[in-house]
Amino acid sequence: MATGKKTTSKTKTKAAKEAEAAPVFRSRDERIAAGRLLRDKVPRTSHAAWTPPAKHRDPIAILEKSNEDRVQELVPIRYGRMLRSPFAFLRGSAALMAYDLATTPDTGIRVQACGDCHLMNFGMFATPERNLVFDLNDFDETLPAPWEWDIKRLAASFVVAGRDNRLSDSESRDGAVACVRAYRENLREYSKMNPLEVWYSRLDIETLLETAPDEKARKIRQQLADRARERVGESVFPKLATQVAGLPRIVDQPPILYHVAEPDFMDKIREGLEAYRATLSDERRVLLDRYHLVDAALKVVGIGSVGTRCFIGLFFSEENHPLILQFKESCRSVLEPYAGKSHYENQGQRVVMGQRLMQSSSDIFLGWVRGRQGRDFFVRQLRDMKMAVPMEGVSATTLKRYAGICGLVLARAHAKSGDAATISGYLGKSDAFDEALGDFALAYADQTEKDHAALVEAVNAGRLEALIEEE
Repeated sequence: MATGKKTTSKTKTKAAKEAEAAPVFRSRDERIAAGRLLRDKVPRTSHAAWTPPAKHRDPIAILEKSNEDRVQELVPIRYGRMLRSPFAFLRGSAALMAYDLATTPDTGIRVQACGDCHLMNFGMFATPERNLVFDLNDFDETLPAPWEWDIKRLAASFVVAGRDNRLSDSESRDGAVACVRAYRENLREYSKMNPLEVWYSRLDIETLLETAPDEKARKIRQQLADRARERVGESVFPKLATQVAGLPRIVDQPPILYHVAEPDFMDKIREGLEAYRATLSDERRVLLDRYHLVDAALKVVGIGSVGTRCFIGLFFSEENHPLILQFKESCRSVLEPYAGKSHYENQGQRVVMGQRLMQSSSDIFLGWVRGRQGRDFFVRQLRDMKMAVPMEGVSATTLKRYAGICGLVLARAHAKSGDAATISGYLGKSDAFDEALGDFALAYADQTEKDHAALVEAVNAGRLEALIEEE
C-alpha cells in the first residue's frame, strides 16, 4: 500500500508539473475583457503626455554612446546626415527615442517590436515568388518589447515628416491619428482571424492599386511599383561596378563605398561567406552555390546605420548573371537596455528571426554570420525591388493615406507575434487612444526639434564633427 501511495504521489506531482508547463488558452472574449481591465491600470489618455526625464537626459551624450563601437571615421557622416532636418535627426536617433519611450506608460504586453518604426522603414520589395508587397523593411533594432513603443515612434514620425513638408500641426497630427486608427481597427480584425490567416496575410501591390481612393493615387502607386520592379541586381550592377583588367570590380566612391585596405580582407569575406552559408536551408545553399564571389567593398548605408560595418559582395553565376549581397553589422538592439537581452547570442540571428516573424515574406538569402573578430552580421540581397515611398513634397492628403497603410501593416506585424485580442480589448472601439497618440506625436515632434537644435549647436561648438555630403 505504501509503495502504491508513493507512486500515485509521484504521478500527481508529474501531472501537476506538466499542467503548469502547458500553455493556457483563453477565448478571444476573455482576452478582450482582460485588455479592457488594463485601462484601469494604464488609462488610454495617459499616453498623450510627453515629459522628458527630469535628470540625465543629454541627447548628445546618448548619441555619442551609440557610436562607441562604430567605425569612428564614418561617424561624422552620420552626424552630417542627421543635421539635414529634424526628420533626418529622428531617423538617425533610434537609441535616443528608445531611452525616452522606456519612460512612457505601457500595458506590459509584448510583441516582436521593430525597434526603429518610423515611416521611412516601410516600403515595397519582392517576395520569393516575385510578387511585389508593401511591408516593414528594417529590423536592425528588432526585439520583444512593449507594443506601444513601435506605434508611438511611428505616429511621431508622421508629425515630424509633416512639419518637414511645411504642413500645419493640425494636418500633421491628422496623419499620426490616421496611422493609429488604422493600427487599432486592423488589429481588431486580425484578432478575429485564426493564426494561419494572420500569418498568410499580406499587402500586395494589386491590393494597393485596387484600393486606391482615386485615379491620381492609383497612378502614383503604379509608378512606384514600376520603379520598384526596376531595382534588381541586373539594374544595380552597372551603377556599382566596372571592368578592371577584364574582371568585374566594384567602383570606389569614397567615403560611401570603397575597398578596404587590408591584405586579408577578401579572405575574411570568404570565411564569413562559408559561415553564412551554413545558416541557409539546403535548397537555398544550392542556389547560392550557383554564384561565386568576385569582389567586396565597404558601403555606408542609411542614417542611423552609418558607422556600423556594412559590406557588399559582388557575385556572378557561370553565365555572368550578377548577384549583390549585403553583409550588415548587427549590434545589440537599442531596446535592449530597457526591454532585456535577446535570447539569440548572435545579433545577426536576432535580426533575421525578428524579420521573419514580423514580415509577411522575407528575402530568400536572409542569413547571419559571426566574423573572425567576433562581430555579428546579417545577410540579404542589396536590392530586390526594394523601394521606399518618397516623402518630399507630400500633401496632407497623401500623408494621411500613407499613414493609414503603415498603421495597417504594423497591426499585422504585431498580430503575428503578439496577443492581438488583449491589445484590441485595451484599445477599444473609440478614438481615445488615437487622439492620445496624436497629442503625444505633436509633443514628441517638439522634442525632436529641440534635440536636432542641440545637435546643430554641438557641431557649431566643435563638440562633434560632421561631414556634410554633396546632395
